[in-house]
Amino acid sequence: MRRDKATDNLTNLEAQLGDYVNVGVNTIAVIDADSFWLGGYFEEPNLARIHVGDPALIRLMGYRQTIHGHVGSIAHGINVQNAQPNQQGLATVNPIFTWVRLAQRVPVQIRIDDVPHGVQLVAGMTATVQIDPR
Repeated sequence: MRRDKATDNLTNLEAQLGDYVNVGVNTIAVIDADSFWLGGYFEEPNLARIHVGDPALIRLMGYRQTIHGHVGSIAHGINVQNAQPNQQGLATVNPIFTWVRLAQRVPVQIRIDDVPHGVQLVAGMTATVQIDPR
């Protein structure tokens, strides 16, 4: 991706001339347009085929162009809501759990290699990711 200061964007600009800003109150957000990445959530049975560096194809809702990227990282831990440890460090399992275990979804970070001309990235967009194992 190309880099120039024009690619940095201000968003959520609620400050107006004469406003005072208090400590700890967000009034603007600065987005570095070169820092975009995607978070995909892949089911456990599919993780064995996914490796850091694998190429990825990204399709954004609303665009026909395909964006190329690669797997940047795979999370090493997730929160299991009904199995939180108690004070003794043992898992607390909900007694009314149905015992039908669905596969957990594990976050996989996809780094963007290049953005096609005409594609405007916006934080929070919906995307479909296809990882091509090497």
